[in-house]
Amino acid sequence: MSLCPLCHSDNLACFHRDKHRAYEICNQCQLVSVPDQYLLSAEAEKAFYDHHQNDSKDQGYRRFLGRTWLPLSERLTSEHRGLDFGCGPGPTISVMAGEAGIAMDNYDLYYFPDEQLLQQQYDFITMTEVIEHVADASALMQRLDAMMKPGSCLAVMTKRVLDEAAFANWHYKQDQTHIRFYSTATFEWIAKQFNWRLEVIDKDVVFFTKS
Repeated sequence: MSLCPLCHSDNLACFHRDKHRAYEICNQCQLVSVPDQYLLSAEAEKAFYDHHQNDSKDQGYRRFLGRTWLPLSERLTSEHRGLDFGCGPGPTISVMAGEAGIAMDNYDLYYFPDEQLLQQQYDFITMTEVIEHVADASALMQRLDAMMKPGSCLAVMTKRVLDEAAFANWHYKQDQTHIRFYSTATFEWIAKQFNWRLEVIDKDVVFFTKS
């Protein structure tokens, strides 16, 4: 019997199936997830990421990340210190932050795997196009909560599930490394569980503030 990777409920239902994978929805937290038998190995996952061409000098990429960084930066000062969780092979938000006089550390499971950074606490954490890749959603949220100071902000960028009809034709699910899909309802569930305040910033950006 499979369990929801976020809330560990066994109340799962078939949400969609395509030629590559099946997708289940949790009736408790509304997370849509790919069953474990469809998950890539760590080696195959990293090989896919190695093809990413993200570059901090790429103005288009900066504009894309700016949908998260710009509204977040309005809340920060040079006294704040942050973490880019899942920064990938070409860290960019930390570069943008540095240009604004704000210090950030970079962590990535494959490219910047400094586990000591995960034992610290931060004034803000960014996680752009990362949350949909992480299999153990429950452990991820607990780890993030432990790294957040009271009053700190967790900025998450990921495309959100709307409904089953939209999901059926959604390009986002075609990426085989995208395995967990969040809706506004799922983020509301998370906020309630951790006593975080949720703000919907953009069509694919949400902020959580820790009490």
